[in-house]
Amino acid sequence: MKTKSRFHLKALLFDLDNTLILFDEKKYFGTYIPRIAMAFSDLISPDRFAPAILTATQSLLNNRGRSLNIDHFMNIFSSLLKTPVERLLPRFETFYASEYDKFQSLVTPAPGVKEVFSLLEERSFKLILATNPMWPQAIQEKRVCWAGLRPEVFDLIAHISNTMYCKPQIEYYEELCRLADVKPESCMMVGDDPVNDMIAGKLGMKTYLTLDSARLGEKLHMSRELRASVSSSRQAPDYQGLLADLPRILEKLEA
Repeated sequence: MKTKSRFHLKALLFDLDNTLILFDEKKYFGTYIPRIAMAFSDLISPDRFAPAILTATQSLLNNRGRSLNIDHFMNIFSSLLKTPVERLLPRFETFYASEYDKFQSLVTPAPGVKEVFSLLEERSFKLILATNPMWPQAIQEKRVCWAGLRPEVFDLIAHISNTMYCKPQIEYYEELCRLADVKPESCMMVGDDPVNDMIAGKLGMKTYLTLDSARLGEKLHMSRELRASVSSSRQAPDYQGLLADLPRILEKLEA
């Protein structure tokens, strides 16, 4: 009689937005975009800034390993504003250093996040922040702090300057595994998005769909579900539940 082989989990990958920190996406970006637009108002009108930064951000899906995401984004944004990168990058840096802390009031830590990570730190898992890498390292670390965590708890934090892919590209997860020196089949991806996060299952990762963001309201939750339903990349999760329930799932997985 064959015995079932035991699963050896070596790494946990975590999404950040509406997984470790919770917020209303529409309200958050509805506040963020007009404020950062003012930093570029002498170059482009605020009403034209929003589609320009959105176009540059969405273009990251077309990068696919050709260059670092920061270079791809800045080159597209520079071409749209017809302004050299050297004049644009310092404006982002100044804005993030002086203004970004003000957005913390729009964010709350997911229930149980500190307790979950206290338990995980007692284990030998590698912890990877697998959020969409569209922010600089300093901002990713700041947002980790908004969750009540220390950036140092993560062995790897994905950001715009150390990645060449983004979600929901499967290559993004392959890239993180290479950087962290782990095999996908020894990992679990934890996140709230049925497409962007659960697609990691196609690499052989275990997946855990968090449901905490549903508490933000039916409208936001349904918009995410609708986005997922029209995508051919939707992948059923292995497990789902609240973030606070993750330790119990890990015990079951490793039993």
